[in-house]
Amino acid sequence: MKVFVLLHTEQGALPKAALETLNVACGLGMPFSVGILGQGAAAAADAVASCGAVKFETVDTPEVAQPRYASDAAAAAALITSAGAEVIVAPQTSRFARCLPGVASRMGIAVDTHAVSVSAQDGAVKAQRWFYRQRILSSFSRAARPWMLLVDGGVQAPWQGAAGTANAQAVAVAFGEQRTAVTGIRALAADAQTIRPEAALLFVAGAGWTKKQKDGQLHIGRAGGIIQKFLAAAKASLGSSKSLVDLQSEGHETLSFMSHMNQVGQTGSTPRHPKGLSTCCHGEEPHAVGWRFITERRAINLDANCGWAQGKADVVYVGDAFEIMEKVNALLG
Repeated sequence: MKVFVLLHTEQGALPKAALETLNVACGLGMPFSVGILGQGAAAAADAVASCGAVKFETVDTPEVAQPRYASDAAAAAALITSAGAEVIVAPQTSRFARCLPGVASRMGIAVDTHAVSVSAQDGAVKAQRWFYRQRILSSFSRAARPWMLLVDGGVQAPWQGAAGTANAQAVAVAFGEQRTAVTGIRALAADAQTIRPEAALLFVAGAGWTKKQKDGQLHIGRAGGIIQKFLAAAKASLGSSKSLVDLQSEGHETLSFMSHMNQVGQTGSTPRHPKGLSTCCHGEEPHAVGWRFITERRAINLDANCGWAQGKADVVYVGDAFEIMEKVNALLG
């Protein structure tokens, strides 16, 4: 069975998600080839030359220097056609999640997204993915060929190996008319970005930060200062409970830097950080679902009988989050 690994570069190199997908292909024990699109694709192929691929192909033209549906779709289709593989694996990045399902539809390829595991058993490829808000893990395979699998990031270990000379072959692409022009990138300043998937720590704030405190007053400004100071010092990613982000939609004063994008839980995201610290969250089941893949869980709560204390956290600090986090900030300097 021929396997094709489709990757893209990011700022001239392969991102971590691409290296994780490459490691998945290496673990299948089947012959595979690699296709890379994006700026610096040939150099990226050299960086993974020792991965064991039988062939490397690239598209490194000005059209794919920036993510864009039309040019990315054309390049991906050309690489897939050239490879002629039965199984295609690619990382579930924002760039590929945007264009590859469309490519699969145009080319008559069966496609499954958000795979967390891909393995080979008795010569057949099987995949796993979560359903029902990460509560049901399903194992499945398909008879249809070609079959494309987009692999979730943060689940597998990234490929590691020596660089070399890949002798990558450039694939010609008929891009056609490009009606969209990339004129530049507008991004948040580094200290304003609160969602950091690569951070070692996830810090989650609950609605308790916006409630009346011991003196009977609200201290939302103080809460925001404490949280932002900790995020800056620890380089942590910021999460939120549903109850906190809902306050904003209900017209209540809340943390200005928080949005539904930060929500963690059954109706939010399920991040995969090595460590997590929950503050002012009750730790009930809908919220704890979002912590399924956090390796080490800790929580701060005034209630010693909160949901986190019922075996859902490794350590629970019973105390005032304002006082504890101010002490932590002082220790962090």
